[in-house]
Amino acid sequence: MILTPLKTIEAHQKSGIWGRVTLDALFRKTAMAHPDRLALCDPADRAGWIPGTARQLTYGQADEEITQLASFFGAVGLQPDHVIGLQTPNTVDGVIALLAALRAGLVVAPLPLYWRQKNVLEALSRAGAKALIAGESFGGRSLGLEARDAAAEMFSLRFVFGLGRDVPDGVMELGEVLGAGAESMGDLSGNLPRRGTDAADHVATLTWTQSTSGEPLPIARSHNQWIAAGLMPYLELSLPSAPKFVLPYAVTGMAGIGAGLMPWLLSGGTLHLHQPRSLRRLAAHVDSVGADCVLCPGSLVGSLEKRLDNMECRVVAVWSAHSAAPVPRATNRDLVDLHVLDEFAMIARRREGSALPRPFRSGRIGSPSSAANGPALLEIEVDTEMEGSGGPNTLKVRGAMVADSAWPSSRVRIPTDKAGFVDTLLPVRMSEHGVSGVGIPGTSAPGVFSLPALDALYGAFPGMREAAAFLVDDGILGARVYAALVPQQGFHLDIEGFFAYLDAERAGLAEIPHRILSLTALPRKENGAVDRAALSERVSLRHAAVA
Repeated sequence: MILTPLKTIEAHQKSGIWGRVTLDALFRKTAMAHPDRLALCDPADRAGWIPGTARQLTYGQADEEITQLASFFGAVGLQPDHVIGLQTPNTVDGVIALLAALRAGLVVAPLPLYWRQKNVLEALSRAGAKALIAGESFGGRSLGLEARDAAAEMFSLRFVFGLGRDVPDGVMELGEVLGAGAESMGDLSGNLPRRGTDAADHVATLTWTQSTSGEPLPIARSHNQWIAAGLMPYLELSLPSAPKFVLPYAVTGMAGIGAGLMPWLLSGGTLHLHQPRSLRRLAAHVDSVGADCVLCPGSLVGSLEKRLDNMECRVVAVWSAHSAAPVPRATNRDLVDLHVLDEFAMIARRREGSALPRPFRSGRIGSPSSAANGPALLEIEVDTEMEGSGGPNTLKVRGAMVADSAWPSSRVRIPTDKAGFVDTLLPVRMSEHGVSGVGIPGTSAPGVFSLPALDALYGAFPGMREAAAFLVDDGILGARVYAALVPQQGFHLDIEGFFAYLDAERAGLAEIPHRILSLTALPRKENGAVDRAALSERVSLRHAAVA
């Protein structure tokens, strides 16, 4: 399905940024030229967090498995442009499943791991999905069982597939397909659904943001749009030939796909998948494989650097709307700051010795930033319409990487002005040299619509007088959600009852607090607003005292 207007396609083709190459074609090019090169690797400590043996595949082996699984999808009746959901930890099998779905001409909708059945059902219903692939059991959860239960409530979901060894009854096991051998299902190489002259203009994925009402909103992005997005970090990084990447981000959105999967496909290197559990483990993984590049939440880069022995490794500091404000830090390491603008775009800028990320100005943004005539992959504007009423300035974007269409079945339009700029609704932080970041630190968390929305959820627990959600810096995720609860007089706070209440309300995993503070009153600012910074500082001081 092509959602981009013909006029826009022609303009991007004329610029040379868009072409006829699909994501599958990028992979197949390397597989044909270097079949024995290592392509995908599970972390060596996989057994410590997920069942099964760590796997490593060369490009030739991976290509065979992708063909096998793509053929299977076609054999069971899935057709090009059918949407297939994918919820899996960072594993080789998960990446193979994604690439196989693309080879079969399907539209892949990767789902965040922290989503539970309620979120998954909302998202798949909005996307009109026909199938769902569930990964291995993870963190005490059986993704296969959750997927089977979701299918029971969504009659239009025709197939539920399972990866790994622990696949529950009622779920079709894909492991047997991957191990069946190339001859058993045939070969799609001469009949690929996405081989026409317009193949790269078709939608490849649906990634997820939230509508203004807090519901999952599927953002449709074509192969060409993904390639333009991936070129931003790829060109800025100046990577060596066949680089080694360590990716601790799930392959579900702009960071994981745009700055992880895409540079890997563009470079034909090796992708080492990582499930984040601690910075110490991440640094050890980078050092053990001799990585050329690793992604890390921007606020944790300083802590990661202290643990890294590999001085040649380039670090991509990922900043998003829920990141903490950056603090000055000088470094001799090759550091690239990546500003993720929700699911619409991203901007990569080499730090170049500065103690803070380099601001960026309105106008066209190319890559690499050091080149005067680099390809303009993005154009931004700052919307000052709300400035007079005291509201924040917001960011507007357009260009070759910008996804400007929601999936038709969602029946929602992405707000676009007459000039073709998409309003991201992201507040911008300004400096004298331009935009220094997006989002208001301390007001939102990964996977959470807003902290005030969590205040209402927590405060509705019986016996509460007031409640507040707040963020505390974390060495794995960058930030975790905590809850401050103030019981009514005479009520005793029932912690187990509170978590049972959240479960009954079908709260997503990202909405469940990591820790709870029981207080007699919430700290307030002079204007009466909850002082979330004071709550965060209180917890941080406790942590420091324990340390």
